[in-house]
Amino acid sequence: MAIKFELIKESKKTKARLGKLYTPHGVVETPVFMPVGTRATVKGMTPEETKELGASIILSNTYHLYLRPGHKLIEEAGGLHKFMNWDGPILTDSGGFQVFSLGEMRKITEEGVVFRSHIDGSKHMITPEKSMEIQNSLGSDIMMVFDECAPYPSSREYIENSMERTTRWAKRCKEYHKDWNKQGLFGIVQGGMYKDLREKSAKDLVKIDFPGYAIGGLSVGEPKELMCEILDFTTPLLPKDKPRYNMGVGTPDYLFESVIRGIDMADCVLPTRIARNGTLMTSRGKLVVRNAKYKKDFNKLDPECDCYTCTNYSRAYMRHLFNVNEILGARLATIHNLYFLLKLMENIREAIKEDRLLEYKNIFYKKYGYIN
Repeated sequence: MAIKFELIKESKKTKARLGKLYTPHGVVETPVFMPVGTRATVKGMTPEETKELGASIILSNTYHLYLRPGHKLIEEAGGLHKFMNWDGPILTDSGGFQVFSLGEMRKITEEGVVFRSHIDGSKHMITPEKSMEIQNSLGSDIMMVFDECAPYPSSREYIENSMERTTRWAKRCKEYHKDWNKQGLFGIVQGGMYKDLREKSAKDLVKIDFPGYAIGGLSVGEPKELMCEILDFTTPLLPKDKPRYNMGVGTPDYLFESVIRGIDMADCVLPTRIARNGTLMTSRGKLVVRNAKYKKDFNKLDPECDCYTCTNYSRAYMRHLFNVNEILGARLATIHNLYFLLKLMENIREAIKEDRLLEYKNIFYKKYGYIN
């Protein structure tokens, strides 16, 4: 099997875990945050820079790479690793979230989803089998089953039908995928905010038997308390000896709350996206460096950070770069935000190891401004 998971330690006071995820392109220490390289690049970063920041695994997007440059071209280039010059593990999502985000530009059937490209309006269809074909061509270490990420809020009837179809699609994905020694495939638990539907989804997917499981359909607009409640309920339904992935979370509080509830993997475009707008995550909370008050502030961005950006540049200089639309500003902010989250996860792993995760969370929350 391409994907193996070793559970090293379970926290005494929480459901947090330390583990090692073995992939064809290297070992990943968990819990882990995965930077997103949507179009075969973590925006503004070279693979070497991304790795130097501490990234051990990145995520790329099936939908976008299918449309441009095309999965067959990437296969011809030797696969996604060679195409983008990244020699570490890669996880590819199934394209489901992007397709379902198209709204009126797509139509769902039992067979799959017919949609129009957001680029040129051309008509396409992705089925579970097509999603597997694309991801097989990309050659990622971990593939995701094709699922429907239902919007929040949705009626129980809609969520139940969507969840049942996702399970049927998961079976089709597993049946299509052949080379389990080269690529792993994760199932995705759906069911919205309904615990009984989450339980059915989880049990049905565990029966199908995947080397890892994601919890989808969270962080889609629901209150944080509700996300935590659903995670509390759902995570224990998944096998202890397999990795658990909460899809699309990337703020410090969501990472803490996920890990505390037994999540091993997370990803989000947030750190790179807000960096391009001049917003930085710091040990004292968010800092919008574009603001006029930083015009003559010659301090480092974050007094507790030793990333390349914080070591070499001031808030005043960063504000200047954004003020005159210099591309370096976005790059330096991206370096900082990625380092901040990757370092946070490293500290979380250390805290789990030393049985002080809740204490570390409390200290972090007070500094960041989550609690008084």
